[in-house]
Amino acid sequence: MHRIQNAHMCASIAKRFPLEDKIKEAICAIPREKFVPSKQLAYNLDALPMGADQFISSPLTVAKMTQFLKPYQVDSVLEIGCGSGYQAMVLSKLFRRVFTIERIEKLLIEAKERFRRLGVTNIHTKLGDGQQGWQDYAPYDRILFSACATHIPKALVDQLEEGGILVAPMGTQDQKITRFIKQRGRLEVESILDSCLFVPIVDGIERGV
Repeated sequence: MHRIQNAHMCASIAKRFPLEDKIKEAICAIPREKFVPSKQLAYNLDALPMGADQFISSPLTVAKMTQFLKPYQVDSVLEIGCGSGYQAMVLSKLFRRVFTIERIEKLLIEAKERFRRLGVTNIHTKLGDGQQGWQDYAPYDRILFSACATHIPKALVDQLEEGGILVAPMGTQDQKITRFIKQRGRLEVESILDSCLFVPIVDGIERGV
């Protein structure tokens, strides 16, 4: 049943954003209902609350962020802000290795259980402050922020492969999805791609379930 609903969802996305074939295949392969609190609303093009004052992004936004990342002929991606795990799950269909960091322990435990139930083995998770990145497996070909930033921490610039791409929602009130490319050790703005609305990045770790 979810395949039919996903197909309708992908068709709705495609009416508003020109989906590339590989991105469409990745999104259509994932049962979004496993990642949201309401199955009835799972395939709507809406962001949905998921607890801990966080939201699971609209599938339209996930499609855009994924496509803006240019996930082709690359190996690894680091996601800042695992949340429900839905974005990481989409990335797992396009990258050999997905590394995702979440600062809220409760959300990370729930996401890991979803990955386990879906039999995913190429998503690696960490409880931590995403602004510090994950040095152990750097450098990464791509880095994706699933929360809004006002600046890109140096630790993440250092962990991005030379020539690699970083996509992040940037700003405060007026947020814009921005794509950077690393050149000569520094991030250069490549494109400002779209307006968006994400929760802001927060310092530290929140423990407890």
